Amino acid sequence: MSKIKHVFLDLDDTLFDFHKSEAVALSKTFRTLGVEPTDDILRDYSEINRSMWQMLERGEATRADILTRRFRILFEKMGRSDISHVEAQAIYERTLSGEWCWYTGGEELVKALYGKYHLYIASNGTAVVQDGRISLSGIAKYFDGIFISQRIGYDKPSREFFEGCFAAIPNFSRDEAIILGDSLGSDILGGINAGITTCHFNPKGLPQREDIRADYEISTLSEFVDILRRI
Repeated sequence: MSKIKHVFLDLDDTLFDFHKSEAVALSKTFRTLGVEPTDDILRDYSEINRSMWQMLERGEATRADILTRRFRILFEKMGRSDISHVEAQAIYERTLSGEWCWYTGGEELVKALYGKYHLYIASNGTAVVQDGRISLSGIAKYFDGIFISQRIGYDKPSREFFEGCFAAIPNFSRDEAIILGDSLGSDILGGINAGITTCHFNPKGLPQREDIRADYEISTLSEFVDILRRI
């Protein structure tokens, strides 16, 4: 019998396919602003956005900084500084809150774990965006807790984020907890900092980092069920 009782699940690019939702929301946002969302523009935004969130994980930027700064950098690169990056963020946030889709195997995983473990969402996403997507998807019914960093006041991978989660869970023990997520710098490092078991969801087979070593690694979400049975 598994010793694990508490399972923390990352949301974006673990349960939800964030990149698909992002592409749709960005296209709608840019068209609202009178910009045709070419593949180059979408790719440039994704690269800028990824680097911004990595800065947040390292404590080099605040959430407020990155949410508008990413659009300002993009518009400057496009030579379109006339477009308001503040307006772009407002439109994008509102649009993204209405876009979601499962990552392959995400729905099956949640249903397979439900009733066998205490499940929790652990997300660095913006609260208003995640609230909308969680509501539309109907997944809240599967979870004992939904922890969003903006509400806790700390972001993954900080120990404080996880301490905020743990404090809200009755009879919690670190030895009985695991986190599954796609980000080494956020989910896995966060789990290590918090002293819980970690499982890296790595569907693209990206290289591991010597300084951040997950306890387990999977390439498909269905593998996670087998890991939990073995622990």
